[in-house]
Amino acid sequence: MNRSFLKSSSIVTVMTFLSRILGLVRDYFIARYFGANGLTDAFLVAFRIPNFLRRLFGEGAFSQAFVPILAETKSNHNEVEVQNVINHIGTKFLTVLIVITAITIVAAPLVIFMFAWGFYFDADPTKFDLASSMLQITFPYLLLISLTAFAGSILNTYDKFAVPAFTPVLLNISMILSAVYLSQYLETPIMALAWGVLIGGVVQLLFQIPFLIKIKKMPHLVRGDHPSVKTLKKRMLPALFGVSVSQINLLIDTMIATILVSGSVSWLYYSDRLLELPLALIGIALATVALAKLSKHFSNKDDEKFTRTINYALKIGLLLGAPACAGLVLLAEPLIITLFQYDKFDAFSAHMSALSLIAYGSGLLAFIIVKILAPVFLSRGDTKTPVKVGVVAMVSNVFLNLILAIYFDFGHIGLAAATSISAVINASLLYYYLNKQSIYHFSSDLIKLFLKVLLASFIMVVFILNFSNDISFYLENGVWQRVSSVAFIVIASAALYFVCLRLLGIRIKQL
Repeated sequence: MNRSFLKSSSIVTVMTFLSRILGLVRDYFIARYFGANGLTDAFLVAFRIPNFLRRLFGEGAFSQAFVPILAETKSNHNEVEVQNVINHIGTKFLTVLIVITAITIVAAPLVIFMFAWGFYFDADPTKFDLASSMLQITFPYLLLISLTAFAGSILNTYDKFAVPAFTPVLLNISMILSAVYLSQYLETPIMALAWGVLIGGVVQLLFQIPFLIKIKKMPHLVRGDHPSVKTLKKRMLPALFGVSVSQINLLIDTMIATILVSGSVSWLYYSDRLLELPLALIGIALATVALAKLSKHFSNKDDEKFTRTINYALKIGLLLGAPACAGLVLLAEPLIITLFQYDKFDAFSAHMSALSLIAYGSGLLAFIIVKILAPVFLSRGDTKTPVKVGVVAMVSNVFLNLILAIYFDFGHIGLAAATSISAVINASLLYYYLNKQSIYHFSSDLIKLFLKVLLASFIMVVFILNFSNDISFYLENGVWQRVSSVAFIVIASAALYFVCLRLLGIRIKQL
């Protein structure tokens, strides 16, 4: 089971790594061509709204509710019934997405007002008008990418993890090409990014269709109703809170950031993008595979494998998440400068982005644990518990935002810190309920692993503090000196960390 789990999660990780690297290349071009200012704030709001809803309707709440239903049907029924479930859920899903997309395109200014009221009350109406126009272009991406996630959920259920994990690469390529080439031909160059999002959505959906056809699970439009649709509704509505709290919190951060100094939305975006790299490679990769495996084991009533899967996912998450967390915090500014500080993205923007990255990075391990523990409830058909936890975490985030960002005037740094603290609350409560309901509790070997990882991480931190170059080195040197310096400290500290683990008796193959 461990070998199968590791192989599947490794495939997802490799493909996700490729996607995230290209995502950083995309953000490099956005920073270089457009900087961090009011115009980029406007685009990022117009992009974040469908992107946020994508994580709810796409690989977030929808996938988390749909995969267990499909896995149960696959285990206990024939392939005809599996296709029937896919057809009925797909038809209803498409209908809802079309309605939401049409309404939002027509009411784009109202939607921007709801999500970025700071733009509306700004003395300069440029940001509000530009964001409204771009939202009309970017929002159909929600429909396209949600259907892509629907297709990906089917493929994941049939253990075809590589294709869905690779698909985001296509969006990044589309946005890079649009930023570099299409922007030259538009009166407002930054509008090219909005068109890049739309084109990327189309390409991603078309890419997955041949693979659905290959496994003979291409959805078809049907009439009538099916019990699986009611089950999906029952599980999905609560799951909107339960599995997507971190994304809701990030959106709340963006909403409040629109009333802060211009550039705040962009600073949060660039720091969040660096946070997303280890979070996707570790947390999302593990969660994607864990949900499919947990749903299968629960359907088969295999409690031993169910518990082992949770334990194994947490071990890998801890083993990789702890050093990543320390690295993000200690190397925040060198990473931001190396990746983004060119042309229109200045040193001030790099420094401000680094400050919020430190705040976000501090909560990385909590974000990863949430990604692993939330699917445990959903794989068992329990949506109420993640909802209760999610509501507490979300309300906590709102209050912490107001206290840290507004009352104590920490600005965008306070918003990032509030999100990390709420992730800690979320993870703690999820584990509390797992333990209370006798579903899972930390094993002694997991606790021993945690102590060894803590010691190895501490040694790595000491190494970074003593051997990394100071900020002036990165500010005064060019791209290759920056890259070589960051690469050296990252590779050397990672090697030291794993050597320490080995000396402490940890063998990856024996986990």
